[in-house]
Amino acid sequence: MRKRPHARKVSIYLSLDGDSIQKYFNPNDPGPLYCRQLSHDFQEYLNTCVATAGRHTLINYKVFCGEQTGMRFLIEPLMKTIRRHYSIKRELMEAQFARFKRKNFILLFISIIVVMICQGLLPLILNQQHRVHSILSNALDVFSWVILWKPIERLIFYWNPFLKDILLFTKMATAEIILVDNEQDLINHHLEHSDAA
Repeated sequence: MRKRPHARKVSIYLSLDGDSIQKYFNPNDPGPLYCRQLSHDFQEYLNTCVATAGRHTLINYKVFCGEQTGMRFLIEPLMKTIRRHYSIKRELMEAQFARFKRKNFILLFISIIVVMICQGLLPLILNQQHRVHSILSNALDVFSWVILWKPIERLIFYWNPFLKDILLFTKMATAEIILVDNEQDLINHHLEHSDAA
């Protein structure tokens, strides 16, 4: 199975009219529009739009507000809510990444102390003339590698998904907003985006 390449540019299309604006926000949230939570379906839509985004992908929001609807005043509260949502998600991911690093560095430090005790003190206690010393020395070497393996593996290989999510949330929170006034511009923007992909 071939891995799909990351998109160079992702445009998230948003339409503002009387019906769609209610679908963007959580209907159970009684707060003012600019403080409301995003609806679950809208969050899923945003996540689906950026599923193919990579590290170097440009993300923007293309907001279609029909000329006759008069809904331009809702662009700012909607975008403020989206930006706040992804800023909070970024902060939570950064805190989770800090806990991940702290936990694994503590585990690595404890593992190094155990290895130093096993490799430094135990051979001094045992008599080197016996065969048991050779067997125990080999067992301690294996034990040392086993105890150090997990924290080193996690610190080397498992940090990348955290950084990828932090970068994606940062891009979503700071993405450019492009206002599309009429349907022809929307079609042109869509065609331009499909040609770029």
